[in-house]
Parts: sequence; C-alpha cells; structure tokens
Amino acid sequence: MEVIQESEYWRWPETVWIDESKNWKEAEVISCGIDLGSVSSQAVIMLDGELYAYSNLRTGSSSSASSEKALGSILEKIGDMKREDIHYIVGTGYGRVSIPFAHKTITEIACHGRGANYIYGSTVRTVLDMGGQDLKAIKIDHRGKVVNFLMNDKCAAGTGRGIEVVADLLSIPITEVGSMSLEVYPDNEPDPVSTTCIVFGKSEILGLIRKGWPKDRILAAFFRSVATRVVELLERVGVESDFAITGGISKNPGVTKRVQDMLGMKALETEYDPQLAGAIGAALFAKALYEKQTGKR
Repeated sequence: MEVIQESEYWRWPETVWIDESKNWKEAEVISCGIDLGSVSSQAVIMLDGELYAYSNLRTGSSSSASSEKALGSILEKIGDMKREDIHYIVGTGYGRVSIPFAHKTITEIACHGRGANYIYGSTVRTVLDMGGQDLKAIKIDHRGKVVNFLMNDKCAAGTGRGIEVVADLLSIPITEVGSMSLEVYPDNEPDPVSTTCIVFGKSEILGLIRKGWPKDRILAAFFRSVATRVVELLERVGVESDFAITGGISKNPGVTKRVQDMLGMKALETEYDPQLAGAIGAALFAKALYEKQTGKR
C-alpha cells in the first residue's frame, strides 16, 4: 500500500550563493559569520569586508551539524576553498555556543545591529529583527553599535516558528500566507486572534475554521495580532528613523505591511537578503577581530 506524504507547508526555499565575479584568493582577509537560529541557519563569507558567499538553510535537530552544513554547503559550491583558508569565524544566534569551529561567539543583538548597518546603510537607527523564536527591537548608532534593545518575553506565536505552525494548520505554503492575508486588508480586516501563546493561538484558529471563516481572513486575524505585538515592542524601545527589518519574517508582507502602516513609518529597502543580517554582522566582527589579532589595523 502506497503511503502519501503530507505536504510540508512550513518549508521555505533554501539558498546557497557565491559572487562569481570575485576571486577569494586575492583577498587579504577572509572572514566568516554563522548565525545559527532555532529555525534557520545562515553562513556568510566576506572578502575584505565585502559579501562573497552565503547559505540560508533549515536548522536541523543538531546545532553543531547544522553549522557544519551551513558553511560546508558554501565551500562545496566554491569548490577550491577549505575551512582553513578562512582567517576568522564568528558564531552568533540561538545555537552559537554549539558551533565547534568558531573562533569567537557574539550575541545576535550586536550582530544584527552591525549587519543592518551594512545592509541598509549608516542612517539606520531602529532595527526590528523577527526571527524563528523571538522578536527584537534594537536601536543602533551610525556605526551599527547597539545603544538599546528589547526582546519579546512571550511564547513563539508571533515568530517564525508560530507562522510555520499556522501555515501547516491551514495547508498553505509559508511563502504565500503573508500575501494571502492582505487580500482582505485593510477594508475587511478582522479582529486579531490571541498570540500570547501558540497553543492558544492554534486553538483559536481551529475555532475559526470550524465557524467557516475563509483562510485569508484567518491569516489576516493572525498577522494583525503579530503586527500588534511587534509595534508594542517597538514603541517600548522608541522607534527612531531610519527604520529597518531583519530576520526571516522580513520576507512576510502580511506582517511587514501591517507593522509599517501601524507605525506610520516606511521601512528601508535593500538589495540584500535581510535574513543574512546576523551572519553578515558576525562576519564583519570576525574581520575586525582578525585585524586586531594580527595588528593589521
């Protein structure tokens, strides 16, 4: 008897990329940052402080194996670079202490501030990092140095993991839930669901399904609640322009559109993948640490 596998609606596209126009053998400093999150892992290689290669992969059950895979997938794509060719590696993120080959670990707060400065420019003063298990509101100066921050202290409902649960619950690919939620926005926006805890949020969504609510309205109610929590966090830290969003949920228009409208403030745009901010910041710290260690600066 054939077993039919359920679709993995939570699964998002993984990426491995290198800049073919650059030759890593010509670089004076090769630095690497690895952002090991609870849901996703990013590895970045920079040549003299410029982005050269990255991977964005799902975090597996083993943090150390996930870090090996994140960097190994880049090295495999490059072909002739070995880990020993990298001068300095900094780990960050939820699982940073589990990266066995990192020379140093630095908090994701500091790395996202530094990475946002690189991705969006020196005018950024407020960074919203929406990750797999938490939300962070970070204030930075013109160098990307953190001057203040706040983290959410609730359950995972309004984070990447919570959105994965909802995508699976409604059988909608996670890459589509945000745009689908905007089909009723703003004219028919429903009241927000509870997202204090994903257990209660899930129960409430199941109740809406039983009442016959269409999926776009259920998603709108869910993302309205997520956006409300995000804005409350930002207002507690004090939103100052320019404003930028990092982390995986930065790619979800159902959240970002509502957050921007509720704030009355437009977030900066970038040609970079905002999910790489933490790893980019870690790689920049790695470059600075190597130069300090070797007296090159």
